[in-house]
Order: sequence, then structure tokens, then C-alpha cells
Amino acid sequence: MKALVLALLTFLMVFSPNIFADDDLRASVAADYKDNLEALFLHFHANPELSNFEFETAKRLAAEIRAFGYEVTEGVGGTGIVAVMENGAGPTVMIRADMDGLPLKEDSGLDYASKAVQEGADGKEYPVMHACGHDVHITALVGTARQMAKRRDQWSGTLVLIGQPAEERISGARAMLNDGLYERFPKPDYAVAFHVSASIPSGKMEIPLDVVASSSDSVDIVVHGVGAHGASPHKGIDPVLVASQIVVTLQSVVSRSISPLDTGVITVGAIHGGTKHNIISDRVDLQLTVRSDDPEVRLQLLDGIDRVADGVGRSFGLPEELLPEVHRSTVETTLPTINDTPTAGRVLAAVTRQMGEEFMTLSPRDGMGAEDFAFFVQPETGVKGVYFAVGGTPEADVEDAPSHHSPFFKIEPEPSIKSGVEATVIAAMELMSSE
Repeated sequence: MKALVLALLTFLMVFSPNIFADDDLRASVAADYKDNLEALFLHFHANPELSNFEFETAKRLAAEIRAFGYEVTEGVGGTGIVAVMENGAGPTVMIRADMDGLPLKEDSGLDYASKAVQEGADGKEYPVMHACGHDVHITALVGTARQMAKRRDQWSGTLVLIGQPAEERISGARAMLNDGLYERFPKPDYAVAFHVSASIPSGKMEIPLDVVASSSDSVDIVVHGVGAHGASPHKGIDPVLVASQIVVTLQSVVSRSISPLDTGVITVGAIHGGTKHNIISDRVDLQLTVRSDDPEVRLQLLDGIDRVADGVGRSFGLPEELLPEVHRSTVETTLPTINDTPTAGRVLAAVTRQMGEEFMTLSPRDGMGAEDFAFFVQPETGVKGVYFAVGGTPEADVEDAPSHHSPFFKIEPEPSIKSGVEATVIAAMELMSSE
């Protein structure tokens, strides 16, 4: 397969035409950044909004794109927006950008750092920041919308742009689909998106040919016990001990239940239980995140959690009605994001050819992050997906760059936005080209 992909990539780079032979896309994007996108980015960065509460962000994004002649619909899947431009016969390409921020107090030291505070779904107020770069994504979407509108004589088909809510809750993509994204609007043949990355040098790109992001499942386990005095543990069943055994045994699910050639993670991120030193409580709550790169492995891990929780509970003598309860979230869950290899190879070749090899990079994955873009490109949808990364940290600072979801997170906006726009436009034009 790899040899076939490399051969395809070489063929496309050699024989595909230069889409922008008569037009300097890079200069046009640079001018747009100076005149428009820089100020827009600063606005988005300073005014982040929580997942499913991106009201002002969506309104501004819709207004910006509508000004270029797109037909824009707001309120899709909550706060999502959908912009459509029909331009003759041809494929339909969807370009997605996520909009939401995170409940963090920004400590980046930037002059334009967010001071925003917003009320969440629970009625509490939270500081909010763009700690994952979604401000870069929506700014680049506006830049892409402008460039594609200017070049209608160079492509044929239908362009669909979406501003997606609640990616941080890995639920916004499903909400838009459940609200008729693929029925109410032109269904895409291809879907394209990028994510800015603090671990890649500014402006450089990685376009994977297969797995991009892992599945993610939030799982809660309620461990019951029989309360007693801490000095008389034999008169109860200690849920702290039961929960501790479950935590340890869960690691055997990855190491002994799935193939060593497959990848998987089960992390217990929180343990809550008990009230006092000398009281054996009657309940402990565990919160887990589960990751994998393969749908079948994902089910193996989830089934393994059920088996371990039940088995450990029984081994401690818990009666049937007090066995651990395992609850899988139906909201915070997503499948692996896997690029369509031939399409990703085609985009990789076009971007490399147009932008130059100096803009491309390749580094090993350093974790199992998740993305709900996966729902747009599941095999049953028939939509071929390409999801790539754009660097956002000066090369000299990459090694020590604060991670995503950190209050210290920051992105170098100009090179990341400019590369994001240029690469996305190239991808869309390539997929809509007649050749």
C-alpha cells in the first residue's frame, strides 16, 4: 500500500497541472492577511465562546462569509453555520472549521489575550480562551471563502463551508448532521479541514495518508460498596479498594486483550469517593477516557471495561444489586478520523507541488488526540475526507511550546493562517479541477 501511495504521489506531482500558473495565490493571501484577516483573528482570539454557546462567533463568521456572495444559513445543529456557493457542474467540496473555546483563564502573556468570561450550561461563569487554535481555523475559513469567491472562473462544482460548534465536546459534528446537514444542504463528495498545531513549526504542514486522530469515549464507573467504620473494614465492602483494583486491572485490557500491533489507551482521569479518614464510604466514582485508532479495537476496549468492572466487583463479594455501573457517554464520543488515502495523496501532491517541499514536514504522532470531524467522513456517508495539520510555533520554540488546552497556549497567527488558507484553497481547487 505504501509503495502504491508513493507511486501515486509521484505521478500526481509530475503530471498534474499547476492550478495557479496565472495567479499568485500566496501574494493574494498575504495581502488579505494584512488588510483583513489579522484584525479578524485578533477579534476572534479576544472574544472566545464556550462549546454550544458560540453565538457571537457564529454571527460574525456568517456575516463575513455572506459578504462574499455565499448563501449562509445560521443555527444549524445549535450555533453552526453553513455557507453554500454553487458554481456549475462538478463535485461538492465541504470545508469545515470549528469555533469553540475552552473554560480556561488565559495566561499566554499576549497583548491581545482573552479576558472573556461566559456563563456555561450549568449556570456558572467561566473564563474562556482559545486554547486549541480554533480562532486560527475560523479566520482561515474566511480567508478561504474570499479566495474561492475571487476564483470562480477556475473551479466548477459546489462549495460548502461550515462553522462547527462544540468540537471540544466532540459533539458538534453529530449535532449538525442530526439537524440535516447532508439532507438540507448539498451533500459533499469530499470534506476538508485542518488543525493548527503547537508542535509543528509555523506555517509547515503535515498531510497524513491514513489515521489522523483516534476515537474517544468518556466512560463513568460508579463503584458501590458497603459502608463501615475505618477501624472495622471486615464489616463492610470498601469501594475505594474495589475502585483501586479496577483501575489497576483496566491496564490489562490494553496489554493483554488487544493485539500488540494495535493501539489503545485507557486512562482513569478522576477518582472521587469518601468523606473522612476513618469512614469506609459506600461509593466511588471513576471517570475514564478511552482511545483507539480502529473501530473494532474501540469496541474491544469498551467491552473490556465492562468485563473488568463486573469481574472485580464480584471478586470482592458485592451482591448483584451493588455491582459497579458502567456508563458510556452518548455525547462525548467520537470514532477515529481516517483520511481517504487516494484523496489525501492527491491533496498532498497538489499542496507540495504548489507551495513547495519546504512547507511540508512529517513527525511521529505524540498522542491519541480525538476529532469529531470523523462523523462527517464515516464510510457509510460516502464522503472522502482529508484532514491535515498546520504548524503554529516558531521553529526555535517548538520543543518547549505549551501544549494545547494549556492556559499558556499561543499560536503565531500570520504563518499559520496564511498556510492554512493557501493549502485549503489548493486542496479545494484540486478536488474541483476537471483533470
